[in-house]
Amino acid sequence: MKPSIPAAELMTPGHQACQGCGATLAMRYALKGLGAQTVVVLPACCWTVLAGQSPRSALGVPVLHVPFASAAAAASGVKAGLLARGDAQTQVVAWAGDGGTYDIGIQALSGAAERGEDILYVCYDNEAYMNTGIQRSGSTPDGAWTMTTPGKAGNLRPKKDIDAIMEAHHIAYQATAAPAYAEDMVRKFAKARTIKGFRFIHVLAPCPPGWKYDSERTVALSRLSVQTGLFALYEIEDGKFRLNMNASARKPVAEFTRGQGRYKGLTPEHEDEIQKRVDARWADYDARSRAT
Repeated sequence: MKPSIPAAELMTPGHQACQGCGATLAMRYALKGLGAQTVVVLPACCWTVLAGQSPRSALGVPVLHVPFASAAAAASGVKAGLLARGDAQTQVVAWAGDGGTYDIGIQALSGAAERGEDILYVCYDNEAYMNTGIQRSGSTPDGAWTMTTPGKAGNLRPKKDIDAIMEAHHIAYQATAAPAYAEDMVRKFAKARTIKGFRFIHVLAPCPPGWKYDSERTVALSRLSVQTGLFALYEIEDGKFRLNMNASARKPVAEFTRGQGRYKGLTPEHEDEIQKRVDARWADYDARSRAT
């Protein structure tokens, strides 16, 4: 039986990540799906450091480091340059964190999506500005602690719905992925490579120092984020929504939040509010799944 995940590795052990870094698992599986004929465009983010000091790199593909706000714009330029040289096969990937996607880079992201640029944009989402000391981003969930959310209650605003924002651009392909579900993740990246036009993949990437948990629990928390319904696995292609998971047996949200120090100040009442929002979102997912 042919393995569902390619054995070849395009990321070396010599990266600079923390133990248990979800962002490194995300990159490893993404490259397995994309293959060697890929260029990765990195704005300021954890991966600016993780890739290693120039001229060396932990990635076995070309890497271009660009300013914080410009990932989608720079990737669009790289694609145009490759086409001018007659290269239509190399996949250009903008690989940005949540800060460079939800906040600082959203203007360039929206512009590239609206123009239908033939690139793949990946947001590896660790739900705060982790590279600069765990500051709140537009992706930080309500109730979660960061260095810039004073008080016991943590962040007071809900997480920005970047997936709904990207869906509103009517792009060619959109998906979510989690490192705990490696086969699903590799399949989606391999599929994205075959599609022309603007593609967006949102990967939830657990962060031990930012989320405050022991590093060996990264895969377990990634799995719980999906099993509790906080992070659903789905695809949208040609406007058709498709869930990639069993929705019938979701676990309580508390099984995910109570294993992390960043939710230390979360009250039972606030936890109930989060659960109700997750349940309402899943009612919408269920309706969309039946409609398609």
